[in-house]
Amino acid sequence: MATQEQKTWFITGVSGGLGKAIAVEAANNGYVVFGTLRKREQVDEFDKLVPGKTFGVLLDVNKHDDIQTAIDTIIDKTNRIDILVNNAGYGLFGAIEEVSMEEARQQMETNFFGALAVTQKVLPIMRQQRSGNIVQISSMAGMNANPGVGLYNASKFALEGYSEALSKEVLPLNIFVTIVEPGPFRTEWAGPSSKRAEKLIEDYKETAHVVINRINGYSGQQPGDPEKAAKAIIKAVTSEKPPLRLPLGEAAVNGILDKLKSVEQNINDWKEVSLNTSF
Repeated sequence: MATQEQKTWFITGVSGGLGKAIAVEAANNGYVVFGTLRKREQVDEFDKLVPGKTFGVLLDVNKHDDIQTAIDTIIDKTNRIDILVNNAGYGLFGAIEEVSMEEARQQMETNFFGALAVTQKVLPIMRQQRSGNIVQISSMAGMNANPGVGLYNASKFALEGYSEALSKEVLPLNIFVTIVEPGPFRTEWAGPSSKRAEKLIEDYKETAHVVINRINGYSGQQPGDPEKAAKAIIKAVTSEKPPLRLPLGEAAVNGILDKLKSVEQNINDWKEVSLNTSF
């Protein structure tokens, strides 16, 4: 088994926010960290973040043909990948009817297919090692849907679905999967990093638009601290039994628990009808 200093982290989307916070915390804990960025100048900046521990890799996760080249670069230098963090993604705001098919596809392409493609390319390495951790940066929105972010919800629900199945497939191989579900954290997710559907429909001003305005309004004022989130993630990943799900922040914990109560109540209310469907 690799020592802490030998263990290699591969994190997608480290230009800022949670991805950068995880990278810095991991590097400061003695790990070697490779982080993906989409601009050449960002790569040079990341190299200098924690000299000798952080290494930038030029990659857009939507360009699937480039993923293997990025992974080969890491393997050439360290011969292993111990922790993969699929962090690259963005939020798309808009009522379901407002979102175009192209906008919806772009959201799924980055948040779901990008993470899936990277995961599939890293798995052969972890299988050969018979060890590894895959961390999927989801959201409380991956468990609890709200108006105004329906396609973002869909992308994170999809991410969680395949990750839960994956966790059962790879556990016998000593590979663990952890789905991280942050609530509002002080990153640029709700501001510059987000996208808004081009179409606006007035009939959604009391539902979807209210939620979107509220989310945009607290950008920069969110209660969650990315540095503390990074510490929590590293603690979970390095534990003897990493959790399948890790909600982060009061809003996430309470919101997901409320959702579970709601699902249970819904099932109990319709249990008789549901069960009366057999031959």
